[in-house]
Amino acid sequence: MDRLTAVLDTRLLPAELDEMALYYGAKAYRDIGHSQESRRGYQQVADGNGRLAPAARRGLAQAARLAGDFPTAHAAAQTLGWEGRHQRVLGDLWWLQGEPDRAAAVYLAGRTEAEQHAKSGEAAHNQALRALAVAFYDPRQADDEIVLAHQLLATLDLRATTINAAIAALIRDAGDPALDDRIHTLRTELDIAGLTSMTPTLELVAAFHQAVLDDHDALADTLSRLREQTQNGDYTYYIDIASFMAGLPLPADHTAPQWLDGEQATRTRWRTLVTTRQHHLHNH
Repeated sequence: MDRLTAVLDTRLLPAELDEMALYYGAKAYRDIGHSQESRRGYQQVADGNGRLAPAARRGLAQAARLAGDFPTAHAAAQTLGWEGRHQRVLGDLWWLQGEPDRAAAVYLAGRTEAEQHAKSGEAAHNQALRALAVAFYDPRQADDEIVLAHQLLATLDLRATTINAAIAALIRDAGDPALDDRIHTLRTELDIAGLTSMTPTLELVAAFHQAVLDDHDALADTLSRLREQTQNGDYTYYIDIASFMAGLPLPADHTAPQWLDGEQATRTRWRTLVTTRQHHLHNH
């Protein structure tokens, strides 16, 4: 990043290359958890109205989501269109509200749009995220969705999307006592790869697993890690969701995100996803 910043600071790049460097710099900052620098870069690209402006506007919508400003992210998604990957942005919002079925539907629409535009990478992104969403409420269907995600990824080099498919498999198997080793292995992989922005999502999956098992001691450790990982203000809503999953109260000093239809309804949906999984495991 230092080298890229130094190149940008020279102001010697042609406009199109300057835009590209700013955009991919903003993405890189996002991936290493530097959200303020990421938003600044996305805003510069969006203001420039160049070729990458729709992608930068998507980045700004995602930044609003990461900060827990879900109404702003939802409103922004309505303006993005295909070029801004509106379906994927909506899907990323819906599952956080405890509505993974709605997320799965829009991810499917996003995959279909991508296939129509012959964008194999975007199709794979949407399919891996669809698998993740489906895994929360239908583990059996998730098998097929995960297989399809890996098929779409077979000829592509998309590390983060491959990890999303792996996270989907963990969600599918939540409640299996053997899952802890797999979570630990993926946590180590993320650390080595430097994909720190994905670690809080993995911890949320651990919280889902622990809530299904009613393992409150392990969940307390996960919540502690989440508090440490979200100190920059991004993903703090994962603390809320993990608490909702286990039916726990929120910390007294915690700042709540702006849920799309209120805290209580969101809490109820997340808790229901856990109790439904518990019922499924007890009856199989």
